[in-house]
This record gives sequence, C-alpha cells and structure tokens, in this order.
Amino acid sequence: MNAALIAVLLSLVSACAYAAAAVAQERLASRSPGTGALRLLASGAWWWTVALNGSAALLHVVALKYGPLTVVQPLGALTLVAAVPLGARVAGRRVSAVEWRGTGLTLLGLGALLLTASGPAPDDVLSVPEALGVSGATAALIGMLAWPGARPGLRHATASGIASGVASALTQTVTVAATDRSGPLLGVQVIGVALLVSAFAAGGLLLSQTAYRGGLGAPLAVVTLANPVAAAVIGLFLLGERLRGGAGGVLLALAGAVLAAWGVVQLSRATPRRPDHAGSAAAVPTAVPAGQEPPGPSVPPGPPGPRRAGPVLVPRQPQPGRLTRL
Repeated sequence: MNAALIAVLLSLVSACAYAAAAVAQERLASRSPGTGALRLLASGAWWWTVALNGSAALLHVVALKYGPLTVVQPLGALTLVAAVPLGARVAGRRVSAVEWRGTGLTLLGLGALLLTASGPAPDDVLSVPEALGVSGATAALIGMLAWPGARPGLRHATASGIASGVASALTQTVTVAATDRSGPLLGVQVIGVALLVSAFAAGGLLLSQTAYRGGLGAPLAVVTLANPVAAAVIGLFLLGERLRGGAGGVLLALAGAVLAAWGVVQLSRATPRRPDHAGSAAAVPTAVPAGQEPPGPSVPPGPPGPRRAGPVLVPRQPQPGRLTRL
C-alpha cells in the first residue's frame, strides 16, 4: 500500500478519536467550569479523555512516519468535522444546515491542500539545536497567549493548537530518528526531543481543557487552524518539505486553505449556546393542588402604603363551622 495512503487512513482514525476526546472534554468542562488542574487529576472521566487523546496521538505518530507534516497536519481539521455531528448526537439535537455547509467547505479545502502537499515519506529530522530553538520560541509564545487577560478561551485554544503542532513536528523527528537505524535507538537526540514532545503534548491537553469552558465550536476551530499552521511552518522552513505544482500548486493550496478556514468559521458559528438553566427552571410549570385554579401571572409588588379600604373582591376561605360572606 502507498505510504501516503497509509498516512491518510491513520490520520482519519486519529481525527475521529480526537473528536470523541474533544466532545468529552467539553462536557466535562461544562459540568465543572471552575475545576483546576489538580482537581482534574482526581477525575476518572478526565482520565478517559486522556486515554482517548493518547490513542489518537499514537495513531498520529504512526501517520507521521509514513507522511510529511504538510499532509498529516491538515487532516487534523477533520477532528472538527467529526466533532460537530458527534456533539450534536450527544446533546440530543440535529445537525443544522450551516453545520453541513461548514463541513462541506472544510472537506473541499482539505482536498485541495492534499493535492498540492502529497509528497514522499519524510526522511529529514530536526537537529538538537533546532529542536531546542523551536521549543524555546514556542514556550515564549504560549506564555504570552496564556497570560491573564481578555478572551482567555480563544487565546488558550490558540496556545493549545500551537503546542500540539510543535509536538507533532518534534514527534516526527523522534519517529524518523528512532527508525532509520542511522544512530543509536536511545541517543541524546531521541530522548531529548521525546521529553520535549511530552511537555508540549501535556501542555496542549491542559490548555484545550481550559479553552473548552466557553463551549466546543469556537475553541476547537481555533485549535484546528493553529495546529497545522505551526507544523507547516516547521515542515516548510526547517524540514525541507515543499508544495507540488509550482506557482499553480501554491495558488491551489492557498485557495484550499481559505475554503477550509471559512468552513471552520461556519462550524464554529453554528455551534449553539448552552441553555440558560435559570431561565429554563423559571419556565417549568408548578403543580396545582386539586380544587384550586391555576395561579395567574405574578404582579410585582407595589410600593408600601396604607391599606385600601372597601370590599374585598376575592372570596376568603371559610373557617370550619362558619360561613364567610363575600
């Protein structure tokens, strides 16, 4: 089987696993919006999301062995495409027309990107100084994005996508260096870069968990866009990966990127907001005892004043053994 086809198939399964983990993370974040990282470590549900992310990451690692970053990383956008119907199914609703439109645009854009990015299996790796330089710059950028301020959800989602993209690039270096048999299996390059991969993968997971407190659509869309951009920058400028087709291929890739980005934006805007629990609780009708009329609309009390003299129009309740006049 062709190496590029193997990479695509593995990326598809990985995207589905990432989508299931994202939906589970969003539901966990909505149930406990103020939960910190230490509380999450004691949650069994959160460890299930970690297991889903771990299995998806393992498939992603194998895909990076057979395909270049410019092929594998854009397929990560299928995580959003799979998460939208899965999230709708879990929430008990139907997928809207806007969501289907966003899905179609995303798939068309990914198809255009794959036509220009399909290349041979990767054979170049990052050197130790290059890996350390990329890691330092990424850590500084993540620190700036995670700094307290306005719109923390989208900033944390951007930081999570960048961390995951850099982790994928470093993972490819570990995979190729450990399997090409040109050096020791547990050399300094493999062990050092593997530790960096673990740090960025864990940081990306925690950042995405905090980003999902504001919902699933917009944060996942930002993660989906930032991830391949960060990996593509490393692949094109440091690993010698190129787009096919010359100037026409570059234009086709740009058009595909625009279509995919527009589809992701449509999907993020189509995500419904959570219902207002206070409003829904107020709208629940109360039980009326037998023999009494249902209560009418409540009238806000007026300002305190002297009691109004005159007959009472509402009948009073009779006491035992007595009749009450109107």
